[in-house]
Amino acid sequence: MKVIIVGGGAGGISAASNIRKLDKNAEITVITRDNNVAYSPCAIPYVLSGKIKSFDDIIMKKPEDYKKKNIDVIIESEVTQLDSNNKTITYIKNGKTYKMNYDKLVLSTGGNSFVPPINGVDLDGVFHIRNISDGKKVQKWAKNAETAIVTGAGLIGIEIAYALKELNLNVTLTEMLPQIVPRSLDKDMADIITNYLKLEGINVFLGEPITALKGDEKVESACFGDGTCIAADMVILATGVKPELKLAEMAGCEIGRWAIIVDEKMQTSVSDIYAVGDCVESKDLILGSNTISHLGTTAVRQSKTVARSITGKKSKFKPVLNSMVSKVGKLEFGAVGYTTSFAQQNNIKPVVEKVEALTRARYYPNAKPMDIKIICDSNGKIIGCQIISEERVAERIDTMTLAITEGLTCFDLSNMEFSYAPTRTMVTDPLVIAVEEVSKKFN
Repeated sequence: MKVIIVGGGAGGISAASNIRKLDKNAEITVITRDNNVAYSPCAIPYVLSGKIKSFDDIIMKKPEDYKKKNIDVIIESEVTQLDSNNKTITYIKNGKTYKMNYDKLVLSTGGNSFVPPINGVDLDGVFHIRNISDGKKVQKWAKNAETAIVTGAGLIGIEIAYALKELNLNVTLTEMLPQIVPRSLDKDMADIITNYLKLEGINVFLGEPITALKGDEKVESACFGDGTCIAADMVILATGVKPELKLAEMAGCEIGRWAIIVDEKMQTSVSDIYAVGDCVESKDLILGSNTISHLGTTAVRQSKTVARSITGKKSKFKPVLNSMVSKVGKLEFGAVGYTTSFAQQNNIKPVVEKVEALTRARYYPNAKPMDIKIICDSNGKIIGCQIISEERVAERIDTMTLAITEGLTCFDLSNMEFSYAPTRTMVTDPLVIAVEEVSKKFN
């Protein structure tokens, strides 16, 4: 069996490794534009800040490492043609054109940075960050910069802004919406992080889109809809990702509202073509409708499903909740499921409670405040959770991910058993305190 995987990101390279675990004889080829494989783009901000010494440190494996597993990784190559009828792909490497046939094809083409349609995005000093090459360009430019603007206050935008602040740049974080992290947090929770960023010396400018970037050859300032202009030696566009669908469309794959439509086995509408990662749509666990999940964890889970599907074993990719966690400075924040506003937009009447607790017993040294917000539907079923603290956020988000996946109500969770030690948590876990409080709003 000949398997070709287009794209060497988290989904593609993990698919290759998982197929090899299940089939020792399959002929596996990965073709990628990048000159690196098996690295985490999520680590780029921490290299920029200096917390990780070098970009080389975030590369887990090289093409020659996969060669030892009899996986051929072809780097710096562009797949230009896909003929699904004859099961062939055409790619270009070093100016030469090559053609290969396949039995099974996996599209892991990811996405391209969304570039807003504004004047000046082509000026020198304007960057987006999707890979190590982008990160190196930003790192080099930042050495001679004093002021920076990061536009787009999602996770990557916030992390990049903080990284540049740690390089002693004067940093402004901008977002066209009236809050940061709009997909994962309600405004009251987002405001906690916004205030922290301001205290850390980052300027935060909300509620206005950038309408133009100005400068002669290199960027000098960014101007907004209200007429405000802010000086900048460099601008980072963290404005989202647009799925790369060219090959899928060429093959005749069904495309949904955002990306490629796949079934539970990660198979597209075209026989023997599968897809994983940022280029596909996933099922939303709560509504059952299609959504997008641009998370490395999602891509890796999908790669395991596609490997089992291709090798003839049973597997189904389950719906997603888009659980996330991040850290800026000392502050951790995480979320899973729906925000209050998203629930309302989808005709769910949310029942919401926000509580403050501590990460350890009250009397134990260095207990940190923890803000928790619980969102339930009208029947008490938990549909969302948001947590902010200086520690112990990730494991509680994971707990709430499991609770929502299993369809637990706030009443169910309030009676669950939790471990306790004064060094690690309160005798009544903060999650229990939160669900007990929201339970009081039900008869």
